[in-house]
Amino acid sequence: MNIDVNGRSFTEDPRPGQCLRTYLRERGWYGVKKGCDAGDCGACTVHVDGEPVHSCLYPAFRADGRAVTTVEGLAAEDGELHPVQRKFLDAQGFQCGFCTAGFLMTTAALNEDQLTDLPRAFKGNLCRCTGYRAIEDAVRGVCHAEAPGAGEAVGRNLPAPAGPQVVTGTARYTFDIDVPGLLHMKLLRSPHAHARITAIDTAAALQVPGVHAVFTHYDAPERHFSTARHEHPTEDPDDTRVLDDTVRYVGQRVAAVVADSEAAAEEGCRRVEVTYEILPSVLDPEAAMRPGAPVVHDKDAAKARISRPQNNVVGEAHGEIGSVETGFAEADAVYEDTYRTQRVQHASLETHGAVAWFDEDNRLTVRTSSQTPFLTRRALCALYDLPEKQVRVVAGRVGGGFGGKQEMLVEDIVALAVLRLRRPVKLEYTRAEQFYGATTRHPFTINVKAGARRDGQLTALQLRVVSNTGAYGNHGPAVMFHSVGESMAVYRAPHKKVDAFSVYTHTVPAGAFRGYGLGQVMFAVESALDELARQLDLDPLEFKARNIIGPGEPMLSPGGEEEDLHIASYGLDQCLAIVRRAQAEPVSQLAPDGWLMGEGTALAMIATGPPGGHIADAKASLLPDGGFDLAVGTAEFGNGTTTVHRQIAAGELATTVDRITVRQSDTDVVRHDTGAFASTGTVVAGKATLRASRALADQLLDFAAAHLQLPRAECALAEEAVLHPGGRLTLKELHAAGAAVGVDFSADGHFGGTPRSVAFNAQWFRVAVDPGTGEIRILRSVHAADAGKVMNPMQCRGQVEGGVAQALGATLFENVRIDEQGAVETAAFRRYRLPQYADVPRTEVHFMETADAIGPLGAKSMSESPFNPVAPAFANALRDATGVRFTELPLTRDRVWRALADSPHTHRPPVSP
Repeated sequence: MNIDVNGRSFTEDPRPGQCLRTYLRERGWYGVKKGCDAGDCGACTVHVDGEPVHSCLYPAFRADGRAVTTVEGLAAEDGELHPVQRKFLDAQGFQCGFCTAGFLMTTAALNEDQLTDLPRAFKGNLCRCTGYRAIEDAVRGVCHAEAPGAGEAVGRNLPAPAGPQVVTGTARYTFDIDVPGLLHMKLLRSPHAHARITAIDTAAALQVPGVHAVFTHYDAPERHFSTARHEHPTEDPDDTRVLDDTVRYVGQRVAAVVADSEAAAEEGCRRVEVTYEILPSVLDPEAAMRPGAPVVHDKDAAKARISRPQNNVVGEAHGEIGSVETGFAEADAVYEDTYRTQRVQHASLETHGAVAWFDEDNRLTVRTSSQTPFLTRRALCALYDLPEKQVRVVAGRVGGGFGGKQEMLVEDIVALAVLRLRRPVKLEYTRAEQFYGATTRHPFTINVKAGARRDGQLTALQLRVVSNTGAYGNHGPAVMFHSVGESMAVYRAPHKKVDAFSVYTHTVPAGAFRGYGLGQVMFAVESALDELARQLDLDPLEFKARNIIGPGEPMLSPGGEEEDLHIASYGLDQCLAIVRRAQAEPVSQLAPDGWLMGEGTALAMIATGPPGGHIADAKASLLPDGGFDLAVGTAEFGNGTTTVHRQIAAGELATTVDRITVRQSDTDVVRHDTGAFASTGTVVAGKATLRASRALADQLLDFAAAHLQLPRAECALAEEAVLHPGGRLTLKELHAAGAAVGVDFSADGHFGGTPRSVAFNAQWFRVAVDPGTGEIRILRSVHAADAGKVMNPMQCRGQVEGGVAQALGATLFENVRIDEQGAVETAAFRRYRLPQYADVPRTEVHFMETADAIGPLGAKSMSESPFNPVAPAFANALRDATGVRFTELPLTRDRVWRALADSPHTHRPPVSP
């Protein structure tokens, strides 16, 4: 056996059945990523004798005598980047970057003919973050990134600091490290939706060569906890054990096998013998609330923080402003219908996983793909009675999150194994496990009733919401409460009422997902108001504009006004103006003959952070060489916070971003950080960075003035120096002067996440529909975003484009299907249907001219909010084209065709004479 990899010869024979991907990764070529295990995502693409292949499907033995090139080998020997790598850097054609190596390798092999048909060329590559526009720009040679020169950094298109590492395959994600003596964990999972384990025999598993241990519920702590990570753990019910003697969904972990290899651990799982007592199960949330339904969690309500365990209601909200009965009586038109949204998988290309070990100081160290390293440390310490100083949690570069990694799904069981075995242990989910062993978006059923007068004024708005949280309540109550907040508060109505329920069922748990419940309820509210406007013979956009709240108005929902939430800047009117302008412009792309054409709009409002506080700490320091160190707790997973934090610090310290080194997402770095979720990376962690940087700037100027014996007003920070009337004192000299008298130039910044502001978005589509087949084409997509002061337009535009693309997937085809026994049927990308390059339109993104009074330097959040108005805008456009109101997602082609075929209201194109 002789394989040439990037010019180096490897003679080790592969294991029987080993694929080329694992062969390469075991030899340190970590640029080859694991994304799907099935040749669907392209993250593992390499060249074999110049031809691109998916290395997860390519048997390693077939590479014998061949030349293999990975992304690390694209660059020239002198370090000069390959032209494709340079293009991806210039265009910033990535966000989390986990898919980037695959796209680079595919692109580098394209000929001129293939470059003219990118939808076909990229059929084998998936990206979950970017929306593909930045990737297309990279291939076409479009340059977006500015050089990080001197001058104001905020507001410029400065590149991500990890960009060179991403395009060369040297950025280190969770498992891109070599841990000596590593053991591998695999999980045995339940085949039943609800059962009690009456016996479990591990003897045969322990006889498998290489198996070190098998852990069952007998080895797990008795304590209950929640896998959800929030600053205040009381937001979530304590209903979960590390390993339980009762299983409540198909896919729940039953036992963990630890072995020398994954193969041995998998064989150990097959040999664990489990005896189950099958118990009654309930899969439908409405049925779960009825008397006599099987109880999912028979626990003490107060102790577990479950609203009504006997009725499977984990959380509920009820409230009324005014009297909706009166409001509907005053209305000239009333519309009521029921809307349904489906389960959606986060589908981050890097799956959940963690590796843990004891370091040289005998501290438990956990390296994990997590959005919440500090909260995960807190949970592990509580679970295993460990002092925080004895536990370190660190996230490398995280390959996508979207809320799915605001959970502790793997760290607890890995820590258990390491604490028992005192050996390093790794657990990495397969793609199938992501579908049946992680979490999904909450499926919702929303009954909406709205009334208005002839003049277009809303009189009443009423919601009944049922959210299916699955077998465990992680995020269930919080998502339910949030879903009926801003979705109702954005509209003025004198009478409002809400009844909302978060309900247990024996299905895969739901969790945090981009939009956090707002997208589901906004689909119903925005669709209903569109329909109500049509009943009144009013333009839907004008109808909504008459009823939206304005600057300075209270944001009222029946759940109560949140005192720390303010409209600290207002751009919703500008958003609607952008949509009106798009509507008024001539149609540039006509529908094919015989197709129907329509337009639709939806708007959204979202709080720039969660209620109850969200803590971020930062530390800025001057280094001996005159550069700066910035330590922040928040994680980087394509959200771009690292770039923005450097820009903020550079502006405050009057330097360039390349002189600022960022250390992040490590519990050893700063005091505490709640985590990168709820769109807080810029508005909360960014504000901590701003305060730390300002404090350090003050410290430097104070010391320089004293050292130079000058008034501080005569000293000014500049790039690499403090300027004064007599010349310049370099920062390197300043550091040396401070060190001589024992002064450490460092400053802390803190922000508690309150008060909070709101961000606004509006989405508009023009679509064409073939009534004979149900096919839908997006002719134009326009998105208006009020993000306050846009810190990095290129990067923020990417967040919007990615949010729209992900929301289109949820709107058109993504659906985690559950069978009659409660098992997930769509446990692979090829059965689940993620948006591909050819599916995503080139959305026109517009930013509003606002500056927020609360956010750092006027910024607001823009990671989650673009997702929320997409589905209702699309459904409204479909209604405009066809005359049919679609009330259930996803809007698959067969569902659309069936509805059009059955409906007498379908608009038909005119017959040509």
